Amino acid sequence: MSLSLATAEISPKRRAILDAAAQLFMQEGFGPVSMDAVARAAQVSKATLYAHFSGKDALFQEIVEENCRQMQALVPQALSDHAQPLEAALAELGTHWLRFLLRPRVRALHRVVVSEGARVPELAQAFYAAGPVTLRGWLLDWLAGEAARGRLQPDAPLPLVAEQFFALLRGDLFLRATLGLSGPVTDDDIRPLAAAAARAIARLYGAAPAEAGDDHPDVTAGM
Repeated sequence: MSLSLATAEISPKRRAILDAAAQLFMQEGFGPVSMDAVARAAQVSKATLYAHFSGKDALFQEIVEENCRQMQALVPQALSDHAQPLEAALAELGTHWLRFLLRPRVRALHRVVVSEGARVPELAQAFYAAGPVTLRGWLLDWLAGEAARGRLQPDAPLPLVAEQFFALLRGDLFLRATLGLSGPVTDDDIRPLAAAAARAIARLYGAAPAEAGDDHPDVTAGM
């Protein structure tokens, strides 16, 4: 599976360019890869390459954006429909995101940014805008849906809730995997971490359980 998501809307030549660029970035890093090398690997002319992408930054940004779209497209429908209680939904969402982010190829993309972002600020900015900012926006919309359903405290600061949830997920397991210090990551590693993050957020910001009898008012009151 490549770093990018195959979609019906993308032409074969554009797909070939994205897949070739993703492989080159993972193998060689961002700096050493030239547009000439991408054109050769994709078996397209330079004119075709530049007709699709203005440069490496634009290529890299689209690869990241496709990964985000892929991750969002795979979110279980029950989560999008707010069909589960807050803690259970957050646990499933955290498992889904960690499972995706800890894929070896996605980790490789992240390492490219970490290793070259200081030297190429445009690369870091493209990754930040296309990756974390996009995902945070999706989570904020989802949290707003939970709040509208009365599952969060009325004054819960949604941007902070989203930031803290992501921070809890990107703990020691994520760091070790990013640094290449962990072996293969399985759901047995991921699920407890996601469950703990969900439990913390639910306890901090979840709406208080309804008091017994709240849903069944005393019809004799006032009689």
